[in-house]
Amino acid sequence: MAEIINISPLIHSDIEELITLVNSAYRGESSKKGWTTEAELLDGIRASRPSIESMLQQPGAMILAAKTEAGCIAGCVYLKKDATHLCLGMLTVAPDIQAKGIGKQLLLAAENYGREMDCTSIIMSVIDVRHELIDWYMRKGYQSTGETKPFPNDPAFGIAKQPLQFIILEKRL
Repeated sequence: MAEIINISPLIHSDIEELITLVNSAYRGESSKKGWTTEAELLDGIRASRPSIESMLQQPGAMILAAKTEAGCIAGCVYLKKDATHLCLGMLTVAPDIQAKGIGKQLLLAAENYGREMDCTSIIMSVIDVRHELIDWYMRKGYQSTGETKPFPNDPAFGIAKQPLQFIILEKRL
């Protein structure tokens, strides 16, 4: 397991480092070092300063950052309280240290935060063809709700190389 010494809310001065991390984990050649890559599914970037700032400006939203002893961001997760549930997104771990428990630590921190915020469940959208990722979440107690949503036709989310949609997963807290 990688040594994470701190999982705490993202601070504004860490936004650029976070953007680099998220883009390296999901898009381009660097993402292919890890198992969470979307490089075969999408072109474009996954995160930008305007997109991250917009996410953080949403009521009830925050990003948890997992930092190493050296103070580097090794992972993150976006959370947004919405009524009685917590929306989870952008669970990210640096590609070269994936499969070492950081994603699990972030997921547990998100679930604990949801409980602290009196949420009854966590929901998330996952690209339907990401079977290995869906299976990972299911092993962590998440279940498909049967609901789907279209993938946005917006370059800010990426440019799809094939037809994509989201499935909705939920875990009761």
